[in-house]
Amino acid sequence: MTGADVLLLALGAVAVGSGVLVVATKHLVRAGLYLVLCLGALAGDYLVLTAELVAWVQVLIYVGAVVVLLLFAVMLTRAPIGASDDLDRPGWPAALIGAGTGLGLTALLVDAFRWSTVELPAAGTAEGIGEQVFRSWVLPFEVLSVLLLAALVGAVILSRPDIGRRPDAAPAQSRTEVIP
Repeated sequence: MTGADVLLLALGAVAVGSGVLVVATKHLVRAGLYLVLCLGALAGDYLVLTAELVAWVQVLIYVGAVVVLLLFAVMLTRAPIGASDDLDRPGWPAALIGAGTGLGLTALLVDAFRWSTVELPAAGTAEGIGEQVFRSWVLPFEVLSVLLLAALVGAVILSRPDIGRRPDAAPAQSRTEVIP
């Protein structure tokens, strides 16, 4: 077993452990931070496998954008920051399904490869990947960016009750106001 194998297994263990913590914690913000740790460990796995471009895309897109969007959504919708009882659901069905899926994939992988080596194809270049992305996949990326922008604008509008109110309408009374 080489040093790369040990590092790959260690980063995989960190990814699995933090993934379990994402679904096991009652704190929504902590779940987002555990997700950052899980995605960062996956980026580390990609670096060990010498897929640098995929690793940096993982960091920029998933860690940098998706998790930040998740945390902004939590803040904009005024979701509870601390422990929340509605996040406490029975975990045994998910654990059973996850364990069964993991065992099935492990058995499939061992049966398919039987610890044999696999010849890898020639490494692709950044130029080839860039051509594929900017020729074949430009429209889906642009549609996705417009969709994410619309979701963010919608979240801002939903979080601000004063937007969309008629100017002649009286403001709602505060709950802390005492009426004599």
